[in-house]
Amino acid sequence: MASIIPLDAVDPELVEQLLDESFGEDRKARTAYRIREGCHWLEGLSFAALDDDDYLAATIQLWPVALATPEGRGHPLLMVGPVAVMPGLQGQGYGKALMAASLGAIDAMARDRAKPLPQVLIGDPEYYGNWGFTAEHTGNWHCPGPFERERLLLRCENPAVLPDEGMLGPWAG
Repeated sequence: MASIIPLDAVDPELVEQLLDESFGEDRKARTAYRIREGCHWLEGLSFAALDDDDYLAATIQLWPVALATPEGRGHPLLMVGPVAVMPGLQGQGYGKALMAASLGAIDAMARDRAKPLPQVLIGDPEYYGNWGFTAEHTGNWHCPGPFERERLLLRCENPAVLPDEGMLGPWAG
């Protein structure tokens, strides 16, 4: 049975190798990287999955980002991803286990907050729809690079708290 551990328990070089294997060495040119540029993934919400032999099989990272209104007001969000699974292990449930771990940690934190932080990602609507992600409220959102509008997904208990229009980028805190 696979083990889920905190991502900070894994050698960062192994994480980078896994990301290269999963997405290619040109992955840093993707729009998602521009959105979270200069940020560090969040400990406590980012995890790794180890296979039965305790080798790194998959990772998930969450990032502090913001949706900035045209007037410049930032609304904090959590960016989910990348969810990276070693190519030979895809389809075996590692990604689902990591999504459950990260979203479970977010939901647990939300019980201690007045309102949970919404989550955003760029990904497959059919897959991420399993966890309540939808493009229904992101139609007027923009990204600092090319993206497919139907793949910009949001998970939020009350989307009305977010602006209808804005630009995604790193959270300046």
